[in-house]
Amino acid sequence: MSDESLVTTNEPLPCQNCDSILEEGFEFCPHCGQKTNDALTIGVLFYNTISNYFSFDARFLKSFAPLMFRPGYLAEKFIQGKRLLYLHPAQMYLFVSVIFFFIVSFSTRDLVQEANKINEKVAKSEFVSEQKDSLNQATDSIKIEKIMKPLKDNQQIIGLEDSDLKMADSLIKLETANPKNMNTSWDFDKRKVDSLVASGADNEVIYKEMGMSEDPSFLERRLYTRMLSLAKGQGAGSIVQAFFDSIPISMFFLLPFFALILKVFYYNKGKYVHHLVFSFYFFSFLFTVFSVLFGLNNFFEIESWINWLIAISTYFYFLIALIRFYRQHWFLTWVKSGIITFVFILFVIPTAIGLLAAFSFFTS
Repeated sequence: MSDESLVTTNEPLPCQNCDSILEEGFEFCPHCGQKTNDALTIGVLFYNTISNYFSFDARFLKSFAPLMFRPGYLAEKFIQGKRLLYLHPAQMYLFVSVIFFFIVSFSTRDLVQEANKINEKVAKSEFVSEQKDSLNQATDSIKIEKIMKPLKDNQQIIGLEDSDLKMADSLIKLETANPKNMNTSWDFDKRKVDSLVASGADNEVIYKEMGMSEDPSFLERRLYTRMLSLAKGQGAGSIVQAFFDSIPISMFFLLPFFALILKVFYYNKGKYVHHLVFSFYFFSFLFTVFSVLFGLNNFFEIESWINWLIAISTYFYFLIALIRFYRQHWFLTWVKSGIITFVFILFVIPTAIGLLAAFSFFTS
């Protein structure tokens, strides 16, 4: 064996990811962080997928217990600069919210089906009520005829003129008129619309019968499109589905608004981004709690008082988190937490729900 075969070379190797030159013995590239010997296996493939898209790594496991049992701790440590030890607040929120809406989707399917059933029943009951109204009108005519017959037979004896009989007939009809005959459930003649639908008329013709203008705007056309689907007994489910599909998007607006409210009440306690960090972790906690709650209710019948107790407990978590993070007296924090909760639940959330409902109605 020659001496040359015993000589080992210490030539630097390039990083497979960024091509930076690595010194011997480096396990990770100091420039991009990739392992120097990152052989592709099934395990590596799926770990990287989960880690990159869901951040399900050691940091999540380290962050989970503090998130659930140490209110305000993660936000406090992140502000202090410990940003690699625990999971990033936005990543935590994204991962937990995906799990939450996945679990809620099982309940959503049931609500969509129930909405479709109710919509169909309402549409059919309206048709049935119209049939009953027609029958009542025929019955009333028979009754009126029975009342008028003696008057007509004895017209000469009583001394009634023809004009008197007509007036009596009109008064009796007015008295016996059934207010239920008026079609008050819809803003259009549903009987005519049903006839047009049954005959296969073009939607434009039906829209005109429903009252759509000659040159409708986009919103007006969407309104009549949705009204027609509801009249057919088919549109409620899609509205409910669109509503729930829009919730994740709305949360990206509600969360920054929640942080803005915190900024107003704690204007001298750091920048807006500090309040945003707190909001990310707090909403992650809320989604985690309600994910567990929804998941358990899908498999077990939990008493309603237990559900309410758990929901109310999130307020006390919020109170403790505020005390830890903002370092103010507990009484002042208690007052502020009550006002913040009141404003957010009674004003912000209902407004968001109203906008979501309108958005779902016009876009579904």
